[in-house]
Amino acid sequence: MGKVIATLMFIILFFEILGAQSEFEKYFEDKTMRIDYYHTGDSEKEFVSVDRIYVYGIWAGSKLNLIDEFNNGAYYYKIYDAIDGKLIHSKGFDSYFKEYQTTEEAASGVLRTYHESAIIPAPRNKIKFVLEKRDRSNKLNEIFSTIIDPDDMTVIKKEFIDSQAKVIKSHAAGNPHECLDILILGDGYSKAEEEKFYKDLKHYTDLMINFSPYALFKDRINITGIYKASEESGIDEPDAGRFKNNLLGTTFYSLGSERYVLTEDNKTMRNLAALTPYDAIYIMCNTERYGGGGIYNFYCTFTSDNQFSDYIFLHEFGHSFGGLADEYYTSSVAYNEFYPKGLEPVEPNITRLLDKENLKWKSLVTPGIELPTPWEKEEFDRMDLKWQKERAELNKKIALLKKIKAPKNEIKKLQEEYNRKDKEHSAEVDKYLHSSKYWNKVGAFEGAGYSSTGMYRPMLDCLMFSKGAKPFCRVCEEHIKKVIGFYTNSVLK
Repeated sequence: MGKVIATLMFIILFFEILGAQSEFEKYFEDKTMRIDYYHTGDSEKEFVSVDRIYVYGIWAGSKLNLIDEFNNGAYYYKIYDAIDGKLIHSKGFDSYFKEYQTTEEAASGVLRTYHESAIIPAPRNKIKFVLEKRDRSNKLNEIFSTIIDPDDMTVIKKEFIDSQAKVIKSHAAGNPHECLDILILGDGYSKAEEEKFYKDLKHYTDLMINFSPYALFKDRINITGIYKASEESGIDEPDAGRFKNNLLGTTFYSLGSERYVLTEDNKTMRNLAALTPYDAIYIMCNTERYGGGGIYNFYCTFTSDNQFSDYIFLHEFGHSFGGLADEYYTSSVAYNEFYPKGLEPVEPNITRLLDKENLKWKSLVTPGIELPTPWEKEEFDRMDLKWQKERAELNKKIALLKKIKAPKNEIKKLQEEYNRKDKEHSAEVDKYLHSSKYWNKVGAFEGAGYSSTGMYRPMLDCLMFSKGAKPFCRVCEEHIKKVIGFYTNSVLK
């Protein structure tokens, strides 16, 4: 009987897959369409206008999973068939523009424009392209729509070619439609540093495929690197008066935060990325300074040579790929009310605990644990806030020495002092959290999402909470498994 049921289930699954593939073939070609657009506004207003539309290459994503049901991200782009009105593709995401909206500059009415891209399978017929954004109650509302005809002469159909770029298959697992395709772009690697790029690419490839939960899917993950020389080594450090002719324009002090690294040159990044199929983009920044950034389903950055670079690499991908929120709350950020009060965040790993009987991770909660879960927060806050203040002062001193072109040995000495103290503090945090009676338990611990009070995280520590060599918490890991499964058409039991 068991064999009969198993055979029947296999047949049902086979026809479901066949049906999904025929659905893809009905509406899409096995190519990529890139819709570039401008996003302009301030804290209250926003406008969208299409820039260019391209069709090229093959489609990197799944042919089976075309509708994003994770309900994550401040925005969604949705693709409807223009004839029958059917939703045929969707994806949730966040954006640089959305983060800008939470700043003081935006609140004062300063308009800024950011370039963004929607990457979709190339439609066979006319589509309706819709952008939706969450309102103050988390409901998605249309903010822009347009009809796109793939046969229109303004749609640019060409393969992207760059004779100065080198594409390196760092870890090859299989068909892009059945794999998670990760792309690592180098920025700030000069012509003399090509070998360093290859070495760094191998290091971070090995780190990714051996870290849980990615290691469980290593036979379903493709990792590709693209090297193209920058005119100069390194990336911009505005506080130190250092501005580089780097390929992708990555810079520290994005949105005014000294460790936040992003680029506003989306078009250059996307043109380079178009040389190979990809689902997710890393930008590997060639510098020793601590920094990085990750925006959900957009891209992430990390610095290559800091003592915490392995942590940054994994943490930022947790944002950009997994849609995970920051669980820390003592570090300074550029945002104002990033998570509005009284509203449950959409991210899977933080909560306002508005309904503790239906906690979003209740299936993983340690039996009998109190919600919210008490922990030794007061002493932790005192310890961490003290270091955050000292850290900021040391960073200012280092930036000043660089700006006035102080002797290199003087800068190096102060940088070494900073690194030593930063590592000591990280070890102190680990020791303190490990000593708690609630260590390794899943509950709801106050302090998360840049807020000391009123926001809660699943476990005392996690890769999304503090620096160092550590795993994701159980909630984050389980969610990432689901996201990888979405791209690879696979589910782990």
